[in-house]
Amino acid sequence: MYFILPGILRKPWLLAASYFFYMCWRPEYVLLILFSTVATYAAGLVIEKYPKHKKTALAAVIIMNLAVLFFFKYFDFALSNLNSVLSKLHIQAVSKPFDLLLPVGISFYTFQSLGYAVDVYRGDIKAERNFLDYALFVSFFPQLVAGPIERSGSLLKQVKESSKKRLWTYDGIVSGLGLMLWGYFMKMCIADRVSILVDTVFNNVHAIGTVEAAAGAAGFSLQIYADFAGYSAIAIGAARMMGFSLMENFNAPYFAQSIAEFWHRWHISLSTWFRDYVYIPLGGNRKGRIRKYINLMITFLTSGLWHGASWCYVFWGGLHGLYQIIGDILKPVREKLLDMFRVDRETFSFRLGRCFITCLLAGFAWIFFRAGSMKLAFEYVKRMVTRFDPWVLFDESMFKWGLDRREMGILFMGILLILAVSVIREVKKIDIGIFLMKQNLWFRWVVYIFLITAVLVWGEYGVDFDSAQFIYFNF
Repeated sequence: MYFILPGILRKPWLLAASYFFYMCWRPEYVLLILFSTVATYAAGLVIEKYPKHKKTALAAVIIMNLAVLFFFKYFDFALSNLNSVLSKLHIQAVSKPFDLLLPVGISFYTFQSLGYAVDVYRGDIKAERNFLDYALFVSFFPQLVAGPIERSGSLLKQVKESSKKRLWTYDGIVSGLGLMLWGYFMKMCIADRVSILVDTVFNNVHAIGTVEAAAGAAGFSLQIYADFAGYSAIAIGAARMMGFSLMENFNAPYFAQSIAEFWHRWHISLSTWFRDYVYIPLGGNRKGRIRKYINLMITFLTSGLWHGASWCYVFWGGLHGLYQIIGDILKPVREKLLDMFRVDRETFSFRLGRCFITCLLAGFAWIFFRAGSMKLAFEYVKRMVTRFDPWVLFDESMFKWGLDRREMGILFMGILLILAVSVIREVKKIDIGIFLMKQNLWFRWVVYIFLITAVLVWGEYGVDFDSAQFIYFNF
């Protein structure tokens, strides 16, 4: 319908489709996204028209939006922690938790709309007058429920120009479909398969040893990447087919040579959002080293809390902040040691070693992200370092972790493909959709047919399998 309709009707159709898409999940929660849209739209107009009151207007809209986010996402968490403190003081609990159902995508569209208000406040963009254009910017369905978190200077501008665009572009259709297909493969053949192993390990913490714990942590590192990067590929590909360019969200993150670089490659739309709207306004690295470290910790602790109402997420965020602070403090010592031992920093082996250490640090932090409780996370780490059991690699015990020999083989093949696609992205600086589009017809269709067959034959789906659930829908 979008392709068939005349230009003047495309945006209203996309807006209606986006709201319908969101209402398919839970109709009444569409009022929340409508509230966020109206509030930030009005705030933008007030900020631009009444510059003397722009601070008040910005503060008001930030408080209103964060209040809604807090109520639905963090109220029960705050209440349970308050009641826990009160119980230790032998004071009666304030109230029972509300057990509210978290609205899908609320963190994403809240941040996207608040980013717009801040951009207007800074004078980076003009306030949008057309409410339908702005509403479509906030609710654009490919990236509505799990990002990428788009900026008003990019997506809103594209929305305004969309009625004049030529839609049927060969490159857009072919590369967009190719990218979507790769996203389906990552999600259904890799993420949903390795999740069986991960769930088996994390659900049996008291029976695992070093090898199982390491496999579970490595498996979740793969799962969350294939799951979320897969969703991002689907979203970016779908938008590209309709003539919209969404920002890249993942850039071979496990090729990073430091935790700081990891965050330049992982969930790029969120990490840059926190950089531009939290870290830099706090002072960034402009006010001395100590203030820089404080700003880093605030940013990463907030990022952890953004992911969910749990101390596990806060600890995970703090761990990443601590990694960067320690890395910065020890940098002079590392440089002296490298010079002392005459280590060539340009060799492949040196870069590979740095990648390996970064993956170990990120993988360790993922344990706290996945565990569900701090108690379980520390028990997991304890089992990892105290129950050394290398023999499970040789007595076929690994095939009791939820995946048999055939399933392990499929998973291993998927890992090799992710590695190959990551190398292509690293070397060619283009995504797999564009890369395939540039290849000869026969090669392209061999890959297409293989991926389609793999999704249909090896994809994890069915009556009893929740293949529709993406990890980041929870945030």
